[in-house]
Amino acid sequence: MADMKGCRIAVLATDGVEEVELVQPIEALEQAGVKVTLVSLKAGRIQAMESDVNASGTYEVDVTVADAKASDFDGLVLPGGTTNPDKLRLDDEAVAFVKAFVDADKPIAAICHGPWMLINAGGVSGRTLTSWPSLQADLRNAGATWVDRTVVTDGKLVTSRNPGDLPAFCDAIVELFGQTARVARQD
Repeated sequence: MADMKGCRIAVLATDGVEEVELVQPIEALEQAGVKVTLVSLKAGRIQAMESDVNASGTYEVDVTVADAKASDFDGLVLPGGTTNPDKLRLDDEAVAFVKAFVDADKPIAAICHGPWMLINAGGVSGRTLTSWPSLQADLRNAGATWVDRTVVTDGKLVTSRNPGDLPAFCDAIVELFGQTARVARQD
């Protein structure tokens, strides 16, 4: 496993986030030595869900999107759940935050409905990715090539379809962000 000490990754989520898609990537990254920061629309705690309809755990927000800067992070994770990215993509500051990662060509990982944020941030045109199946028309209309695979890596973008893909997704994001950490140490 790559030495990822010093690597800082933002996870952008709000109320309605699919709990396993929030927790498992954070755990995988923290086990690899990454400093993970939960960024959200408001201070306090966010309400996670199980299968979009059952309230589960709550999670402490580290920084609001209004106070977060993409330049402070090495990469970004966009978990799913239906309502989480739907709320986020309606917030101009959240979209600008994601767009800053896209514009800076920083690594981004998105699972399930998370790629909706990438559409609003202009980050899918010309890219190959996967997602929850209901997003495929949205992604294709935004210029992406959608495929039905467990995990897809296209340059500095990693995507997966659903919670069942989390083991492969977590391995792929640790690899992606590990490459970023190695490059940063070489600079």
